[in-house]
Amino acid sequence: GFDGILDAYLGKAPEKFTYEGVEYTPKSFAKDYIGLDADDYVELTSYTHHPFYEKFIIEVPDNWLWGEVYNLPLDELMQVMENAIMDGYTIGWAADVSEKGFKYRKGIAVVPETDTKNMTDSEISKWQKLTPEQKAGVAGPVKEKVITQEMRQEGFDNYTTTDDHGMHIIGLAKDQKGNKYFIVKNSWGLGFNDYNGCFYASVPFVKYKTMSIMINKNAIPKQLRDKLDIK
Repeated sequence: GFDGILDAYLGKAPEKFTYEGVEYTPKSFAKDYIGLDADDYVELTSYTHHPFYEKFIIEVPDNWLWGEVYNLPLDELMQVMENAIMDGYTIGWAADVSEKGFKYRKGIAVVPETDTKNMTDSEISKWQKLTPEQKAGVAGPVKEKVITQEMRQEGFDNYTTTDDHGMHIIGLAKDQKGNKYFIVKNSWGLGFNDYNGCFYASVPFVKYKTMSIMINKNAIPKQLRDKLDIK
C-alpha cells in the first residue's frame, strides 16, 4: 500500500549502488563512507514536567516514532551545547522559529527585553514609533530577556514553543558588546539572507526556544554522561 505509493512516485529505493567505484548498500554507505554510527548520537532537552537526568518521550507531533530524549536542567543543557562546539562537534537543533525576534533575512534570532504588555502609556507611544527592525533589536545588539527554566516550561505548556524546524548549529560568535551567539546553518537556501544561509541565534533565544538537540554522546562532559547513565 504505502510503500507502493512511494515506489510509484519516487521510484524504488536501490538495494545497492556504486559510488566512486565502490558498491554500497544504503547502510554500508552511511557506516563505511560517511563514518557515522547512529548509536553514538543522543537527544537532549530541558523540561520540568519530567524528572531531570532521565529519558522521556517528548510530546510533540513530529515525534511519531516516540523517540526518547534525555532531560537536563537548562544551565546544564547550555553547558553541553557550548562545550560541544568548543570541542569541535556540531549540534542538530530542533527549535521554534515563529517568534518576532527570529529575523532570518537579517541573520539573527533574539528575545528582546521590551514587552508591550508591561509598558506604560508613554513607553507604548515611544515603542509604536520604532521601526520593525528597532523593535526586534536587529538594528544592533539589544538587551534581551533573562530566560528561566520556568519560562521555557510555560512556552512548552501553552504551545508558544512548538517543534517548527530542524537546523544545524556549527559554531559560536560574539557581537561588539560581547554577547554570545550560536552560528546556525539553515536549510532554506543561500539566497535568503546575507550570511550564506546561516544566522546568529542569541543564547537567550536558544535557551528559550530549543525543543531538543541531537549530539554525539562523546561531546557531553563525563560528569553529565554519568548522571544520565550514557555509556
